[in-house]
Amino acid sequence: MQISPSILSADFANLQTELDAISNADWAHVDVMDNHFVPNLTLGLPVVESLLKVSPIPLDCHLMITDPDRWAPGYAEAGAQSVTFHVEAARDPRSLARTLRSAGARAGMAIKPGTPWKPYEDLLPDLDMVLVMTVEPGFGGQSFMADQLPKVREVREAVRRHGGDVWVQVDGGVSASTIEQCAEAGADVFVAGSAVYGAEVAAVAVDELRSLATAHAH
Repeated sequence: MQISPSILSADFANLQTELDAISNADWAHVDVMDNHFVPNLTLGLPVVESLLKVSPIPLDCHLMITDPDRWAPGYAEAGAQSVTFHVEAARDPRSLARTLRSAGARAGMAIKPGTPWKPYEDLLPDLDMVLVMTVEPGFGGQSFMADQLPKVREVREAVRRHGGDVWVQVDGGVSASTIEQCAEAGADVFVAGSAVYGAEVAAVAVDELRSLATAHAH
C-alpha cells in the first residue's frame, strides 16, 4: 500500500520544504497540466527537473497533457521514476508505454471518470500502473466519485487474470474517509492532496492513510 501525496495541494513557493515534509511517503505525485487537455496550468518539465534534484522520494508524474506521445518520454529521460499519460490523449498508448519503460520509468496509463476500462485491457502487459481517476482531472480539492470504484475493481480483476505486477492507483478526493473503500476495491497506490497538505502535520497524515489502506487491503 503506497501513498503518493499530490504536491498540487502544496505551497508552490516552497516546494523543497513541502517535499521534505512528506519524506515518509512512497512517492511525490506531480500533476503536470497544459491548459489544453485539462482547463488548468500547473508546471512542466523544467520544474520537474528541479524537483528531481531535491526530492527525498521518487516522483510520480501524472501528465494531463495533449500529445503525450511527444512530451511524456522527456519526463522519463529526466529521471522521473513513474510517468503516467492519459489514454484519451495518446495516439499510440502501447508504443508510448514501451518508450517510457525503455527510458527507465514505470509506465502508467490514466483513465478519466467517463472513460471505460475494457477497451484498454489488452495494454496491461506493457503497463506498470493503471490510474483510475476518482475526480474529473484538472483541479485539486474535488469530491471523491464513489461511482468509479467498480472500475477500480474491474482493473484489479484484469490485473489478476493477466498476472504481472501492475499497480492500481486512485487519484481524486482520496482521504481518511474514502481510502478504505479504494483499498477494498483493489487500489494499492493512493494519491492524496488536501488530505495530506491540509493536515496539521503532513507526515502524520501519510502514515495514517497508509495504515487505513493496509487494514482494508483487498
